[in-house]
Order: sequence, then C-alpha cells, then structure tokens
Amino acid sequence: MVGDDMALQSMTGFARAGGSLAGATIAWEARSVNGKGLDVRLRLPPGFDRLEMPARQAAQKRFSRGNVQATLTLTRIGLTAQPVVNEEFLKDVASLAKRLESQFGCAPPTADGLLALRGVLETPEPVVSEEETAQIDAEILAVLDRALDGLVAAREHEGTALRQLLLGHLDTIEQLTLRAEADGSREPAAIRERIAQQVRLLIDAAPSLDEQRLHTEAAFLATKADIREEIDRLKTHVASGRALLGSGTAAGRKLDFLAQEFNRESNTLCSKSNAASVTAIGLELKAVVDQFREQVQNLE
Repeated sequence: MVGDDMALQSMTGFARAGGSLAGATIAWEARSVNGKGLDVRLRLPPGFDRLEMPARQAAQKRFSRGNVQATLTLTRIGLTAQPVVNEEFLKDVASLAKRLESQFGCAPPTADGLLALRGVLETPEPVVSEEETAQIDAEILAVLDRALDGLVAAREHEGTALRQLLLGHLDTIEQLTLRAEADGSREPAAIRERIAQQVRLLIDAAPSLDEQRLHTEAAFLATKADIREEIDRLKTHVASGRALLGSGTAAGRKLDFLAQEFNRESNTLCSKSNAASVTAIGLELKAVVDQFREQVQNLE
C-alpha cells in the first residue's frame, strides 16, 4: 500500500484482530507512533520465529514511516495433549511417603497431592504435522493482515484530521502574508518619507556628510529592507503545502522541509522589517509556522 495511491496517514494508531484454527486462538495487536523512518518490531511466542520475516514484510508493504509494533498472542495451540503419568517415579514417591508416615507419623499421602508433584504428571507437547503447521501459520498471517489493515485505517483517520488542521495553518499563513503585503508601511510614499526623515536627521547631526552619498546609502537600505521576495516565496510555499496535503502521498518529510522554509522566510521578514506593524505580522507568522511544523511531525 506504500505508493502514490496511499491516503495521507498519521504515524500514530492502534488496531486489533483475532481468529482461530485447529484449536489455536489467535490475536494480533498492532500499534504505531512517530518515527524518523520505519522501525518494525515484532513480539512472537516461543517457537514462532519463523513468522518474523513474512510478518515484517507485511508491515513494510503498508507503511513507510513510524515505529510499528505488532504483538501475537496464542492462547491454545494445536492438538489437545493427553497427560501421562510417570508410574515408576510415582511408585518411588508413594513408597517414600508411606515410610515417612510409619516412621514419623506424617499424614498419609493423597492422590491429588502425589499427582501435583513435579515429574509425576507430564503433559507432552502435542505433535503437529507439517500440514497443520502450515495452516496455522497461514491463519496467523491472515489475522495479521487484518490487524495491519486496521492500523492503516486508524492512521488514515487521524491523517484526515491532521490534514484539516494543517490546511487551517496554511490559510492563516496566507492571510498574514497578504496582510504584510498590503501593510501601509510598504507604500512607496511612506517608504520615501521614512527614508527622507532619516537622511535629514543624519544631515542635521553631521552637516559635513556628503548628501549624495547619503542618498545612495538610503536607496541601498531601502532595497535591502524590501520584503517582496519573502512575500512571493511565502505564497509559493503555501501553494506547495496545499498541493502536498492534497496529493494522497506520504508527504511528511516534504512538509517538514517546507516548514523549515516557512520559518526561514518569516525570520527574514522580521529582520528586514522597518515598521512595527510588519514586525508584528512576522512574529505572528513565526508562531503559526511553529504550530504547523509541530503537527507535521505526526505525518507519515
């Protein structure tokens, strides 16, 4: 299921599935949490290590990121084993009990007491044919498939909720970008007046300063303080974020990179700003970008 047709997934989820076959009651629990890559961990009962590889491959087909753990529980396996009494050992223990009774007045032995002694009553492991083993293994893996499909559904359900949340953050980033673009401090007349005031203050403070040189430096500073490029890039990043969230692919890593770009542009906007109103917008941008990046960490 890893591919272009995969729905957006969160990396957290839980699912359970069960089944039974040939006296075996099977239960799988599958859960996942955030991870930089894909880490699949399996917990299998003793004697079932042979299933580790196909079980791991089943998870790798469905997920590309996250710490995935799957636990198999078997409450009964195979044929019902018949208990066997170790009669020679039982005779020795009964004889010893009789002697202790006659010599020391101990209570006489009881049947259930003797049978409870270790080594008297044995339950051998049931003999399971290769065909029965293959059937049990196939059912175990089929139940695992259902559990993993349930985990996919749980991750997709949360992924849908995350998608709406992230789209909301992108809407806010776009609105703040447009506010910065439309801010009155960016009007040419306002910029000219602000620079003219700064030049007049410098000339008044130091009349010997070269006026032409001051105007050249002022023009350079005005160019350096322009945030047109940052605004354009923020708009482009918003469009890219929406496209990634609508692509239906595992976009977590790309969106994390995009969050870094958002952060870079909002930082630059703040550093270039020469108006308190634009600085305030930049600080709001940084706060929303932090929220966006925090939520992106949950996506596959």
